[in-house]
Amino acid sequence: MMARIFIAVLLIVVVLMGLKQGLAMFNGNDGMLEMFGKFNFNRFWVKVIGGLTILAAIMVLFPQTYVVGNVLMASLILLILCLQLSIMDIRGAMIEVPFLLMNLALIYFQYPTIKK
Repeated sequence: MMARIFIAVLLIVVVLMGLKQGLAMFNGNDGMLEMFGKFNFNRFWVKVIGGLTILAAIMVLFPQTYVVGNVLMASLILLILCLQLSIMDIRGAMIEVPFLLMNLALIYFQYPTIKK
């Protein structure tokens, strides 16, 4: 029972963070544009990544698309992590690791309300 509560809380945290970051990217937040500017991404591609992040966060909420949403979100986080490493920003890459691990943990533990 406690494990399901922990997984549900983790799910809510991942969804809220995904929506927050996705909206920041989609709306063209200055911080996001500055970060992606280091990778030579223009405003259009930042909006695309933001839209995909929002889509992934919404997909995580539904049992039918739970795994696909988590894989998509983990892939986007891994993309950002690799981009950070490509410009030798180790600190920025290490900040992304816990978010990647949260998505991978959700994939491992499966959807919290489905009976096993």
